[in-house]
Amino acid sequence: MSDPYFQKLFADRIGGVNYGKGTAIYKFEKIKRAKRKALADHPERKLLDFGIGENDEMAPEVVRRRMADEINKPENRGYADNGIPAFREAAARFMQREYGVAIDPVIELIPCIGSKNALAMLPACFINPGDITLMTVPGYPVAGTHTAYYGGIVYKLPLTAENNFLPDLDGIPADIREKAKLFVLCYPNSPTGRTAPPEFYERAIAFAKKHEIVIIQDAAHGVLSYDRPHNSFLAIPGARDVGVEVHSMSKAFDMIGWRIGWVCGNERIVSAYGNVKDNFDSGQFIAIQKAAIAGLDDPSIPVHTRTKYQRRLEKLVAMLGRCGFQCRMPGGTYFLYTPSPKAFANGAPGGGRVDFENAEAASQYLITEQSICTVPWDDAGPFLRFSATYEATDEQAEDALMAETEARLKNIQPVF
Repeated sequence: MSDPYFQKLFADRIGGVNYGKGTAIYKFEKIKRAKRKALADHPERKLLDFGIGENDEMAPEVVRRRMADEINKPENRGYADNGIPAFREAAARFMQREYGVAIDPVIELIPCIGSKNALAMLPACFINPGDITLMTVPGYPVAGTHTAYYGGIVYKLPLTAENNFLPDLDGIPADIREKAKLFVLCYPNSPTGRTAPPEFYERAIAFAKKHEIVIIQDAAHGVLSYDRPHNSFLAIPGARDVGVEVHSMSKAFDMIGWRIGWVCGNERIVSAYGNVKDNFDSGQFIAIQKAAIAGLDDPSIPVHTRTKYQRRLEKLVAMLGRCGFQCRMPGGTYFLYTPSPKAFANGAPGGGRVDFENAEAASQYLITEQSICTVPWDDAGPFLRFSATYEATDEQAEDALMAETEARLKNIQPVF
């Protein structure tokens, strides 16, 4: 079959004339295919899914009830543009209550249709061809993807266990620092689970000022912090001079599909984001914003979510430890990021060693041979990500899932 005439018209940013012809398979698509195969090959064996990156609960009842009230009100039918004042004020109240950060809701905060949208739009405010965005890896790639769309370059900063999963600012070459415009951080970090101590933020702010770089701090997992009180980049003196923080209601409020969050911080950067946003969307549905206000004003919701995932992660770490994995409790998020085994000493059918060249191979083995789904990361050493967002209706169901997982893993003997 010949190519359509428009094959040659596709933009280089998505592959140009070769768009749609690549054979590479995206990591998460490989996982989906392996899951389908495991279910087909072993219908008698339950798939234990630790790869899901989405909360397993519905949004809180107070949020859903408010949504039900608002959805039929005619005053909520119109365009919201850059957010209704009531939502901005509620988000500012949340920032003050949870982080001790005073935000002017009129000029220092704009809602976003989920943090993903904000991370996609912010590069449009700064990146010209040849400009550089500094990004930590492993991590959420959206800001880097859009940097490349605008002709920019992504410089990757590996997050390694040796550096406590913090970027090595001193190791960035001088020529990279000169061309860098954006520095994207994410703490609590997805997927490593590292939280950022205030002194790291202080170093990052000093680095940004010295080299005239804008910081975008992705705080999607903001209040899911276990090893220290949850903290904000914006609480550090000087932060508002160099950047913004992006918040999401997906993680702490179980509002994954509602697509609501906000950008806050430096007034001029927030304004630029708002100008770009005006040309991308017409705002989130007002009823959703009003429902989100009910969540933001209920301090018990993030406490409940944080307590739940901390409990689940503690159980997961203990169980995997009994099975020979080298893991410890993450500082935050609902992810456990653990070294991937080089082999399973007793993993072959009938016994015998199975070796892996990387985390992806180990992850594929766990899915196909044990029906246990994880997410592999090989960006900065081989690691597996286990998510505590598996579906379980209560603690008894959580314990049953842990017991079933342990039964499958306890005898295959991971080798590191």
